[in-house]
Order: sequence, then C-alpha cells, then structure tokens
Amino acid sequence: MNRCIIFLALSIVLNTSIFAQTSTVWRNGTDGVYPEKGLLKSWSESGPEILWVFEGLGEGHSSPAFALNHIFVSTMLGQEGYIFVLDMNGKEVKRYPYGTEFYESYNGARSTPVIVGDWLYIYSGQGVIYAFEALTGKLRWQKDMLANTDGKNIQWGVTETVVVDAGLLYLSPGGKEQNIVALDSKTGETVWSSAAKGELSAYCTPRLIEFEYRKLLVTMMASHIVGVDAETGKFLWSHYQPNQWSVHANTPVFSNGMLYCTSGYGQGTVALQLNEDGSSATQKWFNSSLDNRMGGTVLIDGYLYGSGDKNRGWYCIDAQSGEQKWSSKTPGNGVVIAADGMLYIYSDRGELVLAKATPDAFELTGQTKVSHGTAQHWAHPVINNGILYLRHGDALIAYKIK
Repeated sequence: MNRCIIFLALSIVLNTSIFAQTSTVWRNGTDGVYPEKGLLKSWSESGPEILWVFEGLGEGHSSPAFALNHIFVSTMLGQEGYIFVLDMNGKEVKRYPYGTEFYESYNGARSTPVIVGDWLYIYSGQGVIYAFEALTGKLRWQKDMLANTDGKNIQWGVTETVVVDAGLLYLSPGGKEQNIVALDSKTGETVWSSAAKGELSAYCTPRLIEFEYRKLLVTMMASHIVGVDAETGKFLWSHYQPNQWSVHANTPVFSNGMLYCTSGYGQGTVALQLNEDGSSATQKWFNSSLDNRMGGTVLIDGYLYGSGDKNRGWYCIDAQSGEQKWSSKTPGNGVVIAADGMLYIYSDRGELVLAKATPDAFELTGQTKVSHGTAQHWAHPVINNGILYLRHGDALIAYKIK
C-alpha cells in the first residue's frame, strides 16, 4: 500500500511538472515585444554587426525557437519538412524530417516549432501535427488534423503555430463541426472540439488570455474573430472581420481588457473591449489605415505600431481612441517586433530598420539591407540574449544588437 501511495504521489508530481513547464511562444507571447534591455539605440551605416550566418537551411518563412540551449528551425528540403537543430554559435547539431511540407505555392515551412520541456511540436502546412523528442528527433506521436476532423486545407497551406498550455495543445482545423480543437499534448487525443462559427482557418496563431476565472482562446477565422473557453471549448462570442482573401495571419494583441485585431487587404484594425471574464466583446473603435497582412503589430505605452498592406506605409495609432498619430512611407511594408523602446522592422523589400517607438514621429536610427538568404522577406525576427535572429529563406542570420 505504501509503495502504491509513493508511486501515485510521484506520478502526480511528474505530471504536474510536465504541465507546468514553460512553452516557447511565437512572437514572445504573440505580442512581438521582447523584454531585452540595454540594446543599441542606433546602428552604424553598415548596420548591426553580423555574428554568424547559417546557410543551407532550405525553404521556409518560419521563425527560430530557442530552448534547451539550442536553436530550432522548421524548413523544407525537396518536399520534406525538417527540423534543424543548431547550437548557439550557429553550428548544425542535428536535422530530422517530419513529413511532407507545403510545396504548391510560396514553398516551405510556415509554422514555428513549439518546445515544452524536451518535447517539440510542429504543425505542417499539410495540416499534420507532430510531437518529437526535441533534441533527438524521436517521434512521440503524430496526427493528421484534416483527415481526423471535418477540416480542410486552405489556399496557401496551414500557417499556424500551435499554442501549448497546461497539458493542452490548441489549433484550428477549420471544420464545420470541429472548427477549433484542444488535444492532449502527451497523446494527441482530442480533449474538446468547438464548432465556433464553422469557418475555414485563416493562417492565424491563436492567442491565449488568462482572466481571473477563465482562460480564453482567441483566434481569427475566415470572416470572424472568435473567442472560446480554453478549458471546455465553449463558444463565447464572435466579431465579423472579413477581407478579400480570408487571410487573417496576425495573432490578436491584448492589453488591459482590450483586444486588437489587424487584417490586411484593406480591412484594418478593430479594438474590442472584453468584459471581466472574457465572455463577451464589444467594438470600441475601428481604423482602416492599419491593415497589415501578416507582419504583426506591437503595442507600446498605449500606442500600436505596424505597417499597412493596401495602405502603403507605417502607422502609429492611439490604442485607446484609434486616432492616427503619424504615418511614414519609409521603409517598405513588413514585419515589426519591439524591445527596449525600439521598433525592429523587416520590410518586404529586405530592409532591416531600427526606429524609436514614439507617437511623435517616425524616427529612423539605423538601417541595413538583408543580403543573405533567399525568396520572400516574410519571417518574423526573434530577439534572444542581445542578439536579433533573422530567417530569410535559406539563411539564418544572427545580428549583435547589444
């Protein structure tokens, strides 16, 4: 009996430890603002120092993930998806395959790996979720989400970095009935599914928001922003947010009860006020200028920053009122992240730009051209330990910014 009690106690401790482990999260919690301090406020004419470049990475638009003192990058070689494991000096340690990637258009891996403890999860452009032992590549389980639900793939392939929290893994296969689902992160078994609005997925990584009495999962589907209870899958609310191609690739930004959702192709940004437990949402303002397609926005000291899509240029918007503070036609449209009061902009023309995060005016303090790599300039940069990591197709570049 004592042995049974000890075994049960150990099991509880181990399982609690597994569920409590911190997950890597795309865009540092999906808001794109990194906690680094003491970073350079300006760059030389040649830009920040390049510490190293890893080339031969293959095709893809995903970001690197950092865990276990290694760098993990998803990519595609031929038509096969791979995880590259690099050491912190940019040397390849291992690579392992995970199945067919999306090769029909804009080839390459889309989703960023998520690491929890020594587990790695990757969701392919073909709609298959894989769980690996992160460093060795040993497959623990896999599940074809389109074959095992009533979901179907979208025009440019599944582009969603999964969210893992408290033993659950969240994703959006986009079926009429199994629209958004939660899986057991250790087995891949379905814990719950929600019909939500029954729309196709829309290239959006979900946002998990924790209230006092509820965890809320928010994502953008083909024509609606939707909120579901993260523990039960109960559909709580929706907000109509359509655009021309049903592409809503920007994860919602949340702060102080306000949810900011940005869509491209001329749609714009809506601010939704959530009630105290996240069970309802009411529109507070709408701004059509900030219509970024897939480069994200950042919220700093009460102001939203990001580029347009059809509306060419960069914008600063008052997050409380939706009022535009400034716009700038330089640099080109693209991706933005932030840290230490600075904006790090990666344009679709291959410009890497440093600017002050201020509502007064667009003030550029550094610029360089990304000369390494291949194909589109779409991947979101990552800041880790004073280094900015930029993936451009076949290359991963490490810039010293501290």
